[in-house]
Amino acid sequence: MDNKVIAKAFKLSSQLMELHNENPFRTKAMASASFKIDKLPFPAATASFEELSEQPGIGKGTAERIQAFVQTGTFPELQQLIDKTPAGVRDMLSIKGLGPKKVQVIWQDLEIESVGELLYAVNENRLIEAKGFGLKTQEDIKKSIEFANANQGLFLYAKVARQAAAFLSILTTNFPSEQHAITGDFRRKAEIIAQLEFLTTSSLIDLADQLQQLEEYTVVPSEEGFLLYTDPVGLHYKIIATTHASFALDFLKTTGSEAHIQQLLSLASPLPALENESAIYSALGLDYIEPELREGGAEIKWAKEGKLPTLITFEDLKGTVHNHSTYSDGVHTLAQMASYCKEELKLEYLGICDHSRTAVYANGLSIERLAEQWKEIDQLNQSLAPFRIFKGIESDILSDGSLDYPKEILRQFDFVVASVHSNLKMDEEKSTERLLKAIENPYTTILGHPTGRLLLSRSGYPLDFKKIIDACAANKVVIEINANPLRLDLDWRWHQYALEKGVILSINPDAHRTEGLLDMHYGINVARKGGLTADKCLNAFTLDQIETYFKTRKGTI
Repeated sequence: MDNKVIAKAFKLSSQLMELHNENPFRTKAMASASFKIDKLPFPAATASFEELSEQPGIGKGTAERIQAFVQTGTFPELQQLIDKTPAGVRDMLSIKGLGPKKVQVIWQDLEIESVGELLYAVNENRLIEAKGFGLKTQEDIKKSIEFANANQGLFLYAKVARQAAAFLSILTTNFPSEQHAITGDFRRKAEIIAQLEFLTTSSLIDLADQLQQLEEYTVVPSEEGFLLYTDPVGLHYKIIATTHASFALDFLKTTGSEAHIQQLLSLASPLPALENESAIYSALGLDYIEPELREGGAEIKWAKEGKLPTLITFEDLKGTVHNHSTYSDGVHTLAQMASYCKEELKLEYLGICDHSRTAVYANGLSIERLAEQWKEIDQLNQSLAPFRIFKGIESDILSDGSLDYPKEILRQFDFVVASVHSNLKMDEEKSTERLLKAIENPYTTILGHPTGRLLLSRSGYPLDFKKIIDACAANKVVIEINANPLRLDLDWRWHQYALEKGVILSINPDAHRTEGLLDMHYGINVARKGGLTADKCLNAFTLDQIETYFKTRKGTI
């Protein structure tokens, strides 16, 4: 149970308090507690009462509620609110664009008590006359509901990695003499997972008997030849039976996308059952194709011609850029972030990119506070040498495409990550023009999370990707692969186009705490899917190389 789970419970409590018109000061205090818990520099679930209650903004009452939630999954005030709120009404609070006040109108005035009823009412045009609503709000709610419905039963790769490893461990522990492997979308490192698939030579009857003893897995009726289970969060597990003789072939067939397998079948049908995947590809006249690339793109052509890229690995990374500290909305200090990079990750450099002044919601840096940060960076660079902290900024791209701060400030940064954080509802033409202007700004070094998407939560704003990538190529702007598992933006499907145009990509964790730096693993996954090689990745540059790159980009050498 991490801090975000606990913070989410406190946020729900504050939303329900507002929904039921409870004391506004207590409501705000609950919302503030949610924010404070999320930003704690240690796991709240394992902290003592004294550690929690001594934290600023927590106190004894909140500490008691945290411990109650860790032990029982709820706390008294929250449970009382849940008990008097229909489940469907609580579901509405998770719909983008619906806060407690609007949900209150829907529930109390329109007598709607479920998301399904709400969608029907929207389709019937019933919301536009309600207090606080209008045609545009109604359409936004409809889109949000439809987006949420389309994503039911889907999970982020990062959220199911632990479950995948745990289930594989069950198979290998209970049937050590058999062959087992994770396959399917998960093995290809797809960013969204509908189900986990496992290949096994175990007897399905014996396996079913074993799993029947485990309460966390519930059997789902399925066809002969495989087992299907689900767990408490609704994640599905598909166990596919094979034999030792067919294991390698079935491993290949269950890993590749349908398009990839069809391309292979065009070379030989049926595919040969050989001792391993490399032998099968070789028999087809192909070099071995890494699982991440098996999406039905150009990988077969590359494998025929001996032109498969040597895909980037985590070990290729020499540093990390686009990270935050307590100077803006980060959890850990600049010194803690730098020390973690140097001591734990053995990196050569850290690019710090706290939020710019327009991002008031994220404690964006005023010009005066920038000077304070730069002074600390200079001191740390002396004490941590040869490790280096680069002075960066995540500058908001304003609505007109200009960057935050005047040019006399922008020119003092080592590099600038330009990102959109506001006014996300522009149409494609305006969104594209906005980014093009930012890309053409001579101080833009990196284009941050280009579409602003949040996987399974918010679709990115529409863009003409070719125009954006072409402009980055023309202006020598790096494009970020934001490694946060909620973003993974730029989408891997556009990586090859960018690389063909000569654009450098950068795997950036957008870390707001030390453990967030490890998100670069997820960035590596999608970078490999896009065919990225180390020589085309900015933060695979050595310290000397990236320092030269930044200086050349600024025209100082």
